[in-house]
Amino acid sequence: MSYENVSRHVLDNGMVIILKEVHTAPVISWWVLYRVGSRNEQAGETGISHWVEHMMFKGTPRFPAGSLDRAIDRAGGTWNAHTWLDHTAYHATLPADRIDLALEMEADRMVNASFEPAEVEAERTVIISERQGSENHPSFWLREEVQAAAFRVHPYHHQIIGDMADLRTLSRENLFQHYHRYYMPNNAIGVAVGDFDSDAMLARIRQYYGSLPAGKPISDIQAREPQQLEERRITVEREGNTSYVQIAYHVPAATHDDWICLSALDSILGGPSGPGGGEIGHRTSRLYKGLVETQLAAGVSCDLSMTVDPYLLKFTAVVRDGRNHAEVETAIDNEIARLQERLVADNELTRAKKQAHAAYAYSNETVTGQAYYLAYSENVGGYQLFLDYPQRLAAVTAEDIRTVARRYLQKEKRTVGWFVPIGPRPANS
Repeated sequence: MSYENVSRHVLDNGMVIILKEVHTAPVISWWVLYRVGSRNEQAGETGISHWVEHMMFKGTPRFPAGSLDRAIDRAGGTWNAHTWLDHTAYHATLPADRIDLALEMEADRMVNASFEPAEVEAERTVIISERQGSENHPSFWLREEVQAAAFRVHPYHHQIIGDMADLRTLSRENLFQHYHRYYMPNNAIGVAVGDFDSDAMLARIRQYYGSLPAGKPISDIQAREPQQLEERRITVEREGNTSYVQIAYHVPAATHDDWICLSALDSILGGPSGPGGGEIGHRTSRLYKGLVETQLAAGVSCDLSMTVDPYLLKFTAVVRDGRNHAEVETAIDNEIARLQERLVADNELTRAKKQAHAAYAYSNETVTGQAYYLAYSENVGGYQLFLDYPQRLAAVTAEDIRTVARRYLQKEKRTVGWFVPIGPRPANS
């Protein structure tokens, strides 16, 4: 297949570079994605990748804290970062004639981030507050417990934000060692999308990144989650006003041939949650009709992510007042059983594919979105995963969907969680 205007390069130090020319506006987005996320953390250091991400905004000798915010504002650009299961990514989107600022600053903080002790301690407070903010939502507690029950060996076990005990004890030296281990060109993917000539852009990238020393090769994680052989059930009882049901099934990594069939299944059951899926409504989905329109649930969603290792397909429902967890769980099971027993009608499959394709198109609307998904996909299994998504989706058949529903949506391969709200706990005497 021809990938128009996209090229892939590898610098001598091992840094992967992907370039895509888009000449619709004089703008360029530059992403640097590191192959490190919560997947690379062990017990005692959970949350460390996210914390290091925060520290990357605290300055270097070349760019002291706060200076880049002002410089990017003056240049008319935006910048940000995020941590995910499989990666930590940084980006800046700027007018094309100011992109050197993004290239220079990311090259600088790849090797020169300061990690001042006072900044580390200040950020500890920020991150603990972030965790506490998440804890105000019942869905966080349920998601954390379901994920921990579903993964007993693989580090997908824990949340990206980290466990509170680790956030209280991680040291500046822990963070600095993590940074030096993973932040190096041979563990990085650089992606530029926008208004440039590829040869000229590659030369500029070599200027900033080509002389950076490669680090020691990083061994992939050895933990492999054993096959789940029995249903696991958990109940979370905490203060709150809302009941939830979450059902999580083990599914393969995004590079597996079945993943794209599961993506179509996901679109049919809950509305698309693949690339750009959050932008698409799901009122025509089976779970919406079967749970929300019948007044069983106040809301329902599916979640299927592109991951490096096998992960989860999750169904989450907000139980409506006056209904109960068992009713909602049964309704979800009934919709899954329908998919396993009968082929999806042609018109429903066509609609689901169109919705998933529309979600994909939304993710392609901006140079920032295109650059992100190219970097994301390259880390998972090659940038072609993103570019090939529409063609692969179009090839999925009704029989494919029934096959993966039977293969993966089995009770012995799932974890079921109920969030049960309770009244305020008595104050400590």
